[in-house]
Amino acid sequence: MRRKEKKELVWRRLDNSAKIFPLSSSRKYSSVFRISAVMKDKVSPKLLEKAVNNALNKFEFFKVRLRKGFFWYYFEYNDKKIVIEEEKDYPCKYIDPNTNNDYLFKVTYFDRKINIDIFHSLTDGNSAVQFFKEIVYQYIEIEYAKDFKNVVRTDRKFDFNIEDSYLKNYNKKAKNNSVSKKAYILKGRKIPFEAIRATHEIIDLTKLKEISKQKGVTITQFLTAVLIKAIYLGNMKNTTSNKPIKICVPVNLKKYFKSKTLSNFFSYITVTADGKKVDFNNLDDVLKLVKSDFENLLKPEEVMKTMSLNVKLGNNFFIRIIPLFMKQIFVRLSYLEIRKYTTTTFSNIGRIGIIADYQKYIEDFFFLIAPERVEKIKCSTCSYEDKMFFTFTSILMKTNIEDEFKKILEELGIHVEIESNGV
Repeated sequence: MRRKEKKELVWRRLDNSAKIFPLSSSRKYSSVFRISAVMKDKVSPKLLEKAVNNALNKFEFFKVRLRKGFFWYYFEYNDKKIVIEEEKDYPCKYIDPNTNNDYLFKVTYFDRKINIDIFHSLTDGNSAVQFFKEIVYQYIEIEYAKDFKNVVRTDRKFDFNIEDSYLKNYNKKAKNNSVSKKAYILKGRKIPFEAIRATHEIIDLTKLKEISKQKGVTITQFLTAVLIKAIYLGNMKNTTSNKPIKICVPVNLKKYFKSKTLSNFFSYITVTADGKKVDFNNLDDVLKLVKSDFENLLKPEEVMKTMSLNVKLGNNFFIRIIPLFMKQIFVRLSYLEIRKYTTTTFSNIGRIGIIADYQKYIEDFFFLIAPERVEKIKCSTCSYEDKMFFTFTSILMKTNIEDEFKKILEELGIHVEIESNGV
């Protein structure tokens, strides 16, 4: 690394989204997501450590620790030894900087699996996938060095683009004229000891594409509708609640604004399914509503408005001059109320594309996001080769929603296999 590059990375501001996570996060609300790769052979921890260090040489963006300023947190360059451990805890748990050499991501392994857990302040799912893929590539090249002796991987040069794309692209004149209702909150007894159950529903991607196309919707729209119906049948049906089921769906803004930043650059839409306007038992009826919400909320002007309003809030003069400790109190109290407006979150990071020569060493990929005390279940998905991996991370004892989700898909002729972490 050149001296100039190192100086440029001594410290940096958090992007507009990243600012919120340290203020709102705690051991019970970790703001951590995980990406996992299941390899064909057992993982060597020594080789994995070398692979991570090699990847960090290309992605120095991730070599930071979180520091407190008077008004905001900030990132500072971190050159400590990376910690690689065998997986012993539940996925997406709080990353303790004191046991992780201050890094905001944690790499673990177990048998044939490699995991990376990332605190959301550091980056979003899109950039995390790029970093994780580099770790996997490096590991394969080291583990199977003989197979790659004459293979030269096309090395995409990452230029450490760390711009805050929110500030670059937002509209200062955006106004909020929407009114939001509180959402249906999932009911049920919680799993004891702060455990998290991860249920992976492995879906036949070819058939899923076929059915989605027949229904005239995208895969994300289709899975959102199936999730809404599953929540109704598995959790809401036997209650007296008349609140809407509201699904928060993150949106990758890098596609909209052609941004190359490694920092967070995402927004969200909220799909609202009100039982007074839709028949939850009729999937086609739910699909019609979901498709309409997606099309309306993903119009460029709506995406710009949602993103801009969040930036304007963070740039508010009175918020900026409040000391950090007061911001933390304010945000945590506010989040207790804000979370009541979402039933669950469903995040789709899409297809994980792997170079052909490396595919035979990798079996599966998984993507997980942390549940919390209000959104007791969160959902995430990614695809690799001919499989879609839909994951429920849950703190609820019962698996009714997961079971109904699988049942709905299978009734449509879509094959589903189940894996879990055994909680």
